Amino acid sequence: MKINGENLPTLAVFRTMMTVPDCVVVGSNKLGHGHGEAKFYIASKTEMYDFYGGEKFKAKCFMLKSDLIAYLMAIKNEYMTPSQDYAQKENLPALWNERMNMVSRLDDVIFFNIFDQYQIAGPRGYINSDEDGYQIIRKLALPLVSYIYVEKVGSETSPLFYWKLFVDFDAIWEKQNGPLVFNYGKQKAGVIIEEPQKDKKKDKVLQEISRARDGQGKYRELLLEQCRFCPFTMISDERLLIASHIKPWAASNDSEKIDPYNGYILSPLYDKLFDRGFITFTENRHIILSEFISPYTWKQINLTNNAFIKALPMDDKRIEYLKFHHQSVFKGSYTE
Repeated sequence: MKINGENLPTLAVFRTMMTVPDCVVVGSNKLGHGHGEAKFYIASKTEMYDFYGGEKFKAKCFMLKSDLIAYLMAIKNEYMTPSQDYAQKENLPALWNERMNMVSRLDDVIFFNIFDQYQIAGPRGYINSDEDGYQIIRKLALPLVSYIYVEKVGSETSPLFYWKLFVDFDAIWEKQNGPLVFNYGKQKAGVIIEEPQKDKKKDKVLQEISRARDGQGKYRELLLEQCRFCPFTMISDERLLIASHIKPWAASNDSEKIDPYNGYILSPLYDKLFDRGFITFTENRHIILSEFISPYTWKQINLTNNAFIKALPMDDKRIEYLKFHHQSVFKGSYTE
């Protein structure tokens, strides 16, 4: 990672996914009625001290403006059509615009310190901060559908901690509880079923969009025409293949959800790695591995960083979707 012209090597990755809780966010974003004290439970004290330093630590952290913009773009759908009952649900669309304008005026790198909340008894590790960078996270993040990825970078004697906000697209899907309505006489995958719409053409489109959520229907058929086998395993048996989305379902508009160029055909293991942001691809068909997975595990999977995936489909449309994956899905710092 390069910050202010200096290359900072990665020393370690915090293995715990830090889901942003309701108590941390500002009032407009809250689900409950309590004000909270912004203390953030991140892991056990043992794990926290091993990563950030010993008891009473003060850790210097930073975020990138480009990452915050990517987060806001990724969670825009949730701001515009909320899946949860936020305190100011009706104001969130306007707040998204206000917050995007705020972020656009920030420095390219935002530094802040976090502090060990050692005074809290027990094994649970908490941090807090009254500094601007931490307050930005409190203002932007929507609870339970946002999480933070952290890398320790620089030198062991004077480390920095790189924070990056992510959207939990699977959590949003689960909380939406069926955004599409059509008739099949049963409920499946969280979709609420009602009487068919009078507009049969529109109803058919809704059916295709819904089926595409699970890699089915016309979306899968068209994707299989472009990608007839998994580029890793070369398996071509359709029963063993998954139609994955590059730009996640919850972040896509209706046309992107059923666009076959927004997808790859992958075997289940590689689908999981790609969907969870543990791997991504360059436009030159090289694979990038997340340091969130240990070197031992990558060795067991038989994947090496920057390996050339010859059979991976690549074209201008997929490259555009991959830009979103690099910025908002991949767990790591992606650089060309």
